[in-house]
Amino acid sequence: MKKHKIFNILKNTLFLFLGIFFIGIAGIMIYVATAQIPDFKSFEARRIENSTKIYDRTGGVVLYDFHINTKRTEIPFADMGKWLPQATVAIEDNNFYTHNGVRPISILRAIKVNLTSGKAKQGGSTITQQVIKNSLLTQDKSITRKIKEVVLAYKIETVFSKEQILELYINNNPYGGTVYGAKEGARMFFGKDPKDLTLAEAAYMAAIPNAPTLYSPYKKNKAKLDERKNIVLNRMAELKIITEKERDDAKNEVVVFKPEQSTGIKAPHFVFYIQQQLEEKYGPDVIQTGGLNVITTLDYTLQKQAEDIVYRNAKESEKAYNATNQSLVSIDPKTGQILAMVGSRDYFDTTIDGAFNIATARRQPGSSFKPFIYETAFEKGYTPNTTVFDVPTEFSTVCNPYGKPEPGHKKEECYMPDNYDNKNRGPITLRDALQQSINVPAVKMLYLVGVDDALRKARSMGVNMTGDKNQYGLSLVLGGGEVSLLDITNAYGIFANDGVKNSITGILQIKDKDAQVLEEYKESGTPLLNTQAVRLINSVLSDNNARIPTFGANSALYIPGYNVAAKTGTTNNNKDAWLIGYTPNIVTGVWAGNNDNTPMKKGGAALAGPTWNEFMRFALTKKDREEFIPPQEIPLDTKPILRGVWQGGETFFIDKISGGLATEYTPDETKEERVVPNIHSILYWVNKNDPKGPSPSNPNSDSQYNNWETAVQNWWSKNKGQYNIFTPIKPSYFDNIHTQYSKPDFKVLLPQGDTIIEKDTPISIQISLTNKQLKKMDVFLNNIFIGSSTNLMYDFTPDENILNEDNNLKIVIVDTEYNKNEKVIPLSYNN
Repeated sequence: MKKHKIFNILKNTLFLFLGIFFIGIAGIMIYVATAQIPDFKSFEARRIENSTKIYDRTGGVVLYDFHINTKRTEIPFADMGKWLPQATVAIEDNNFYTHNGVRPISILRAIKVNLTSGKAKQGGSTITQQVIKNSLLTQDKSITRKIKEVVLAYKIETVFSKEQILELYINNNPYGGTVYGAKEGARMFFGKDPKDLTLAEAAYMAAIPNAPTLYSPYKKNKAKLDERKNIVLNRMAELKIITEKERDDAKNEVVVFKPEQSTGIKAPHFVFYIQQQLEEKYGPDVIQTGGLNVITTLDYTLQKQAEDIVYRNAKESEKAYNATNQSLVSIDPKTGQILAMVGSRDYFDTTIDGAFNIATARRQPGSSFKPFIYETAFEKGYTPNTTVFDVPTEFSTVCNPYGKPEPGHKKEECYMPDNYDNKNRGPITLRDALQQSINVPAVKMLYLVGVDDALRKARSMGVNMTGDKNQYGLSLVLGGGEVSLLDITNAYGIFANDGVKNSITGILQIKDKDAQVLEEYKESGTPLLNTQAVRLINSVLSDNNARIPTFGANSALYIPGYNVAAKTGTTNNNKDAWLIGYTPNIVTGVWAGNNDNTPMKKGGAALAGPTWNEFMRFALTKKDREEFIPPQEIPLDTKPILRGVWQGGETFFIDKISGGLATEYTPDETKEERVVPNIHSILYWVNKNDPKGPSPSNPNSDSQYNNWETAVQNWWSKNKGQYNIFTPIKPSYFDNIHTQYSKPDFKVLLPQGDTIIEKDTPISIQISLTNKQLKKMDVFLNNIFIGSSTNLMYDFTPDENILNEDNNLKIVIVDTEYNKNEKVIPLSYNN
């Protein structure tokens, strides 16, 4: 009885499922029979209606409307020529002529991927399905849309021939920008009709529609287009469409593309930079027909100014210095937002390959890489005053101190870099070495901080150079790697932003055609660098006096009235010229050179400088004035060599007034450091793995020590007469002028304690000094410095913004011997 009941349940369940199945089949058959084939004639109007638009940061300037000037001319299949249809089928749908509109296996594979990932990622579409999808103009990858697409694909296969379907497909293929269809694409690229295309040209045409921006022959990814063209040819050979000889001949054919034509686009390098990001994230179909509204970060006022300045200065440099091209990037360091991007002097100038975006291309940075080394050094304990010897130094451990290779080694293995002027300066501070772009100290600092740590620091800041330390070695600090202008400019922005890193972004907001927000910029700054080290770098790079010996007082790195940090870079044979500089609220990088690496007649400041300076002068007028936060003072108990004492490692302080040894009561103003002469290279005093620790017990254990030390001793033996160095006599007594009993005794006559002060009412200070002569009186209100006086009286009206209900007035007295004393008077505020 129980078995019979179970059997009935199973039988009824089976009938139920069969009923649902047959009803579903019937429904699909009815749907297929009644489904309306899309109106392909209205394709163009719908495409324009759903055009993606890219705007500046205000949303008021249209940088690019993808279909405002759409070019598409339909041609019959017979006019598409021999090769283009076959190349298209080979790369897009090699079973096109044998399936009935869909490939069930591909659909099942796509369903599996979508179910596994939890998202609709893969389409599995045939050419027929793509025709349907393009005509429906929906980018939804839902199961419902997929079913509709499959049904209509079957339907269209019963109505149109294969040639008609392929004709529809090729006539609507995107070839970049506003150009659609084989006829307009062939005219744009090759100046001919599709029927006249060679096999190689047809392979290029078939390769591009998959990702028109990525595979554009006018962008920086031409190599990727060549790879995909070869994939097309290989596939055609595999399918026996062409012979192997035809394939090889087509691969070797030199194909020349026509120059790109102007399309009314604004900021083209930036627009296509954004377009590629959108295509990578949303897919090319969404960009072409999704109706996106993209608000970018671009400040079009700055962009237009940048374009004008770059064009004018690049043209002048071409005549004077054989430098045909320039690029500029400007970023808000507080957000990482791109404010301006100029990828070349003229996007449409084919004589300089103007469509190539130098801003995102990788080039050797020259000395503009040095700040990353020095910032790392400051984090490890070195200071701007740390002094190293700029003397001819051999850095290869397989060569002797004079640059001669050891037995079994070659001269090419030696490494003794020169400075830009082939001169050496002897002892030089890190501040002066960096600002004057001196090479030998920079290489020494790279060794001291370590190539691994330097690379790690640069990469953490977004300067992603490929390779490892063995590829670069100590030449890394002179710009031996490759970086993009965009990346290195944003990395300098971390210095500008007090050590906080922001990722580069060019997009503020994206909305779809239904005004739904797809993505929106959100602040995401991350503290990355040691703030004291960053403030030291900013102090150095903004020190115009320190750079004067190399650049002069009024160089392109100097902007009157502004505290601007900047660094130049020049590569070997003047192939690249850089200048990157910043204030706390804008960072700008400029590159100058030739795309084909032809040497120029000048380097960094001469070529990149005028453009950078002119743009920054304009941009700073649009920004609020903001100063760098100063670094803390270097403590006197810091290791002498790190404080800049190069004459020896043993020092003592005396009091200049009493002549005795300084004590804890001796004021800094009267301290004077005396050094016991003992001249050595920095490796004598510093263990590079612990710079702030004790001096090495055996300096010779460092592989570089012998070469560095020999060079220093040779230099010192020839130059010591230029320095007035003597052995000081250490006093046998201590400072007796400044003691715990030497503080000046004074009384505060006004104001009296608990005085109530009124708004906008002056505060009068009066003191009496009994046992000392006054040098100065410093006044602080709530620890904010108010002013100084050399008299016993001082009046001031406090700013109400610094007043509280309860306040502290601090009076600091300094006598003529620099003894100090202070008193605090409580004050109440009646507002």
